[in-house]
Amino acid sequence: MTTTNVRRYGTVSVSVNGTLDEDAGPALQRALDNVTADERDLMVDLHGAMSMDSAGLLHLLALHRRAENLGLRVLVVGWQPQPQQLMADVAGIRGSATGERYAVSGFRRLIEERAQRARDLSNFGAGWLSGFSCDAP
Repeated sequence: MTTTNVRRYGTVSVSVNGTLDEDAGPALQRALDNVTADERDLMVDLHGAMSMDSAGLLHLLALHRRAENLGLRVLVVGWQPQPQQLMADVAGIRGSATGERYAVSGFRRLIEERAQRARDLSNFGAGWLSGFSCDAP
């Protein structure tokens, strides 16, 4: 279950309770539907989010991108162990770093870069081997 609370003191506040999954998408998107020029910040509180799956992570990253596009500064607080571990696994981070706090914007850029590299490497039709010749002399 995802609950949203919009405060008119310059901050849009979103609290997540339960599981951050596919079902959280609509509620997260509605949180920014009525943003005015008076709001400057988005605070996402994950204290109540004990678990998150990949769909929930994608919704969280989409919310972050949308908030930035609206000119909002984004702060995510209250990371619980399982969502932190999921982010670390997706990013390929191992070891002691999994217990540290992650900056969502940096994480989003890391995931986008990895996805772009994967697309580039798999795009054989785009001519990425155009400079390579297999012709024998």
